[in-house]
Amino acid sequence: MPERLTEMHMDTWTPLIILWITVLPSIYMAPMNQSQVLPSGSSTGLKKLNEEQRVLHRSKRGWVWNQMFVLEEFSGPEPILVGRLHTDLDPGSSKIKYILSGDGAGTIFVINDKTGDIHAMKRLDREEKAEYTLTAQAVDRDTNQPLEPPSEFIIKVQDINDNAPEFVEGPYHATVPEMSVVGTFVTKVTATDADDPVYGNSAKLVYSILEGQPYFSIEPHTAIIKTALPNMDREAKEEYFVVIQAKDMGGHMGGLSGTTTVTITLSDVNDNPPKFAQSLYHFSVMEDVALGEPIGRVKANDLDIGENAKSSYDIIEGDGMDIFEITTDAQTQDGVIRVRKPLDFETKKSYTLKVEAANIHIDPRFLSGGPFKDTATVKIVVEDADEPPVFSSPTYLLEVHENAALNSVLGQVTAHDPDVSSSPIRFSIDRHTDLERQFNINAEDGKITLATPLDRETSTWHNITIVATETRNHSQVSRVPVAIKVLDVNDNAPEFASEHEAFLCENGKPGQVIQIVSAVDKDDPKNGHYFLYSLLPEMVNNPNFTIKKNEDNTLSILAKHSGFSRQKQEVYLLPIIISDSGTPPMSSTGTLTIRVCGCSSDGIVQSCNVEAYVLPIGLSMGALIAILACIILLLVIVVLFVTLRRHKNEPLIIKDDEDVRENIIRYDDEGGGEEDTEAFDIATLQNPDGINGFLPRKDIKPDLQFMPRQGLAPVPNGVDVDEFINVRLHEADNDPTAPPYDSIQIYGYEGKGSAAGSLSSLESSTSDSDQNFDYLSEWGPRFKRLGELYSVGESDKET
Repeated sequence: MPERLTEMHMDTWTPLIILWITVLPSIYMAPMNQSQVLPSGSSTGLKKLNEEQRVLHRSKRGWVWNQMFVLEEFSGPEPILVGRLHTDLDPGSSKIKYILSGDGAGTIFVINDKTGDIHAMKRLDREEKAEYTLTAQAVDRDTNQPLEPPSEFIIKVQDINDNAPEFVEGPYHATVPEMSVVGTFVTKVTATDADDPVYGNSAKLVYSILEGQPYFSIEPHTAIIKTALPNMDREAKEEYFVVIQAKDMGGHMGGLSGTTTVTITLSDVNDNPPKFAQSLYHFSVMEDVALGEPIGRVKANDLDIGENAKSSYDIIEGDGMDIFEITTDAQTQDGVIRVRKPLDFETKKSYTLKVEAANIHIDPRFLSGGPFKDTATVKIVVEDADEPPVFSSPTYLLEVHENAALNSVLGQVTAHDPDVSSSPIRFSIDRHTDLERQFNINAEDGKITLATPLDRETSTWHNITIVATETRNHSQVSRVPVAIKVLDVNDNAPEFASEHEAFLCENGKPGQVIQIVSAVDKDDPKNGHYFLYSLLPEMVNNPNFTIKKNEDNTLSILAKHSGFSRQKQEVYLLPIIISDSGTPPMSSTGTLTIRVCGCSSDGIVQSCNVEAYVLPIGLSMGALIAILACIILLLVIVVLFVTLRRHKNEPLIIKDDEDVRENIIRYDDEGGGEEDTEAFDIATLQNPDGINGFLPRKDIKPDLQFMPRQGLAPVPNGVDVDEFINVRLHEADNDPTAPPYDSIQIYGYEGKGSAAGSLSSLESSTSDSDQNFDYLSEWGPRFKRLGELYSVGESDKET
């Protein structure tokens, strides 16, 4: 053993000594387990006893080792000797070979197969791997036959203090209320050390404060940070920077250390009252400011923040507590002063208020420091403004009877200028509210008069707007609504509520109610309607019917006798006079139609026609109606067919029987005559001395009735045909019944008593040779060509 120690570095003595002291006794004193095999040739061991009794004898182990240690982070010029394997079967010869297998065998740990020495070839780190499990075996060097079964052992890496403490969760942030008492918990920090917490003091940590004193302290072993000074004020300093150190080796010299930072913020508490920036505030406001409009702001400062700085404002004193109000601006925490009621410079020119600001959230711990509120004085000056006229009433209600006379006064509105320098007022009606101009107003005194008659039954209410304008400043205008109620007068007579037609059964009984009628009246009396019913004086002794007034203001018509017959009289007319109870009373006469009908035995009307008597017994009313409908339909179809045929065959022009129709020959050439059939079918030329000459068309319906022209009076010979034709053209152009297409007009008049007579060949009894047409050249340029055609020489005649 001393030889082994001398081969190792002096730094390894302590662990090796511990190895031999702690391990070897367990090697030689521990009982052998099943995996520990006796060396071959041993004279002592376990003896087999009988099955009834087994005695365990302590035997000598084959191996002289069980557990080895190696110091971590050890580095030297040569590999580190960890330990030596040796079996008692080894006589010292070289016939035994040692084999090592397991964690790190051959790389980290190497064994001398002859001596059994195990060396660590690399620098080990316990934090990376704390122990290695290996297996050793002794075999015959020549035959490789195992001399003993394999045996497992452990090499532990012994810890050294090579890791400093670390704050994994740092840096830290913590909050503690301001004004806290000493020892108030702030936060807790935690450091970790990778060294072995079991072996030595390498992982035993002690905490301390490097920066942050004297405000805070820390528990050395628990790392709990607490306040160390009382009444730390956030308003003085809000944030603290604290440095915490953790040192291993129990804090002794030579230990490793690590640091972290803790940012500690003092949270706010309500330890400061609000304070106005000034004790007196001055504001001015125009008297015509709108209600609810802000006129000024006051501010009470609070050193606290958040909820602790919120304040509420109130007006606690002053002569304008009911005129002004103050509210809190949630964003700026200002006190906003607003107008609650209208201001009047002429009534009051200034106001003095006392406002108070008080914290909303109070901390009872600091009430002893004084009230958490403050007050200030506010003076408000009202300035004069040019105000519009003010009506004596916000609304007006006028009443007028519907029979009121025109220009009668319905009522009056009044207004005045509230300014010191009062201005005269002029009144007018907003015609947008009186489109029919039913009312007028006096511009000087505001009296409203009636311009057009009123009718309550047409409109009961009229709502107009009166405008008041200052004469010195037309921009100052006020408006007021005026409601005019039209009162009723009895100017409408009552009448039947609806057109009644009563049905009287032939088999009715005397006194039977035939019909109940009611009346209505457009008037609206105050005490409601009450109608009086009566028969005409000549109908008072009516032998057939009588009337009876009912309590519900209706009238019952009763039959005086029975035995009414449709064949005798089918319909009865009963005039009834209806009178109201107004002043003066109004009345009207309504006629009730009573129709005699055939009824069933229980009074149900079945038929009211006289023809019902001649109907076949087996033919019902529905069947009769269907037959009549079919007959009417057939008649309508026949009439339509005949009308269409007749309309198709009739000519477009209506003419007399004496009219003669012919073909008018085209005269676009010099031949043709009567043998030419390419002509239009038109009305025969007529002598204007005959009928009016107006032939109405049947293919169109004129929009205007054309006045037919009068026949031309006889004119002397030598009439101007050109003028005649122009007159006919003018008549045709202005005829509204003329068709929308071209037509041939009648130009048959040649003048009364013409020497030439008619130019038509229809009535010519002589030949062309007996006629002389030289006079045509005298008629003007329009007939020059015609004269040339008919004025021919003798040679031409012979030809």
